[in-house]
Amino acid sequence: MNHRPRKRFGQNFLHDPSVIDRIVHAVNPRPGQQLVEIGPGLGALTGPLLQATGEMHAVELDRDLVPKLAERYGDRLHLHSADALKFDFGQLAGEERLRIVGNLPYNISTPLIFHLLVQAEYVQDMHFMLQKEVVDRLAASPGGRDYGRLSVMVQQHCRVEHLFNVSPGAFHPPPKVHSAIVRLLPYETPPVPVARPALFARIVARAFSQRRKTLRNTLKGELDAETIQACGIDPTRRAETLSVEEFGRLAAAAAAAEQD
Repeated sequence: MNHRPRKRFGQNFLHDPSVIDRIVHAVNPRPGQQLVEIGPGLGALTGPLLQATGEMHAVELDRDLVPKLAERYGDRLHLHSADALKFDFGQLAGEERLRIVGNLPYNISTPLIFHLLVQAEYVQDMHFMLQKEVVDRLAASPGGRDYGRLSVMVQQHCRVEHLFNVSPGAFHPPPKVHSAIVRLLPYETPPVPVARPALFARIVARAFSQRRKTLRNTLKGELDAETIQACGIDPTRRAETLSVEEFGRLAAAAAAAEQD
């Protein structure tokens, strides 16, 4: 399939057969599953996935690629010419929850993951090729430099598994960064229950807004030092040291304070 990669779409097409095999093996698709590929591009993953499932969905933004993919794969591939950042994935879910796969453009990976988390009730799992730096942040533990807002927000919704790394040579054109494959498994029952997701997100964002400052300062206006202390958390700690569960406690305290 002839197609010049477009910078504005962040296109880096996967072509390494060994990497493709490893991804397909990690996804382990089966007939009858509701598989959705985001950004099929030239179809490097699409063909092997279709071979395993028989039919699947794909969301592609580049309108020039849509007819080429349709010609190659026919009715087995249900194509949606759309922007994944605005796409309603819930409409594709039936009795089976969705299995989502994608070699995601680096420039939209984080907002797209947040978009999918809002629709996590429809999703069984997600396997993504991302910039390695982003995967490191997704999987990071408290206390490290990679741990931040993205880590907390994703880990509150999903179990994160960093599967393997991919070198730039696996793509055309080669990106300037290394990539990695990550598996995200949405929780049916989150280990850290959050009654008010928007408030939880606000507390996390505020806490990480100035990483070098303590919670006493970053959460001023949301929670005072005494309330933070009452949560069993030292107000002189920094956001990067808190677990997801501790952020849940802070959000619950903020919700209770708003009701008083």
